[in-house]
Amino acid sequence: MKILIVGYFTENSISNIIRHFPEEWDVVIVPPGEEMLHHLKDCQIIIPEHIKVDSNLLSNTSKLKLVQTGAGYDNVDIDACTQAGIWVANAAGVNAQAVAEHVMALLLSYYKNIPFLDDFMKNRMDENQLNYTGSELRGKTIGIIGLGSVGKKVAEFCRVFDMNVLGYARNEAVHSDSFGEITDFDTLVSVSDIISVHVSLNQQTKHLINKDVFKKMKNTALFINTARGGIVNEKDLIDALKNKEISGACLDVFESEPLPITSELRNLSNVILTPHTAGMPDGLKFHKKRYEFFVNNIKRIENGKEPEHKLNQL
Repeated sequence: MKILIVGYFTENSISNIIRHFPEEWDVVIVPPGEEMLHHLKDCQIIIPEHIKVDSNLLSNTSKLKLVQTGAGYDNVDIDACTQAGIWVANAAGVNAQAVAEHVMALLLSYYKNIPFLDDFMKNRMDENQLNYTGSELRGKTIGIIGLGSVGKKVAEFCRVFDMNVLGYARNEAVHSDSFGEITDFDTLVSVSDIISVHVSLNQQTKHLINKDVFKKMKNTALFINTARGGIVNEKDLIDALKNKEISGACLDVFESEPLPITSELRNLSNVILTPHTAGMPDGLKFHKKRYEFFVNNIKRIENGKEPEHKLNQL
């Protein structure tokens, strides 16, 4: 079984990943480019971290059986894979705990001003001159856009902090339960103190959050995105932050990744940034639970079974 993982990884990450696959499997980890095209010809499995899987890429394969992604699959043309007789599966829910914890870390860092206070202490400033603002989470209303595995886990955590939880889901089958109250999109963005995005990126959600939405938010609102960068019009977000239409933002994902060095987001004091690591809690672009799921799903393919969390039907 040959597994091709395409993306940008450190040497330590590569070592960690390969250790979690059976020794008898041929696991190749390469960045996008010519070397990738060479390995495409005879791989049975591809895990595409930083490339788009479309009909053009599939034309270079002859033995491919499964395209395996993490939670997101916006980089995979599912119809093209189906036409080629190739399974597509994601790892839905595997990183829910990790991402939800990251959201809480960002929330607490923002309202407790941790980045500022850490810098203050390390630069040995005069503590008599310390001047900052902060806040408690208790009593704040968080609006969660998307109530899948991650969104529900965030809601669960927020209730522990005595926060009010509002949720919005495009799926009308989602009902209010113990985690909070279901409401419409406009109400959620207009009354929430915090708005956290947890939907997948597709044609319906592309630039779902734009200048019109930011104008509906409170000027004291905090915006959090740990889902996909393309869900947000980044220029509109920057304008909203600079014009004080919202209070701040905590971002783990961006329209262009890695985030360009020239991005204005890097210079805004009311923004906390992390490099798309919310779903990688074990460090160095690695998540043990994710790769355990990958191995089990590949074994299913090896044994002639359908993959778990399949996104198409053959």
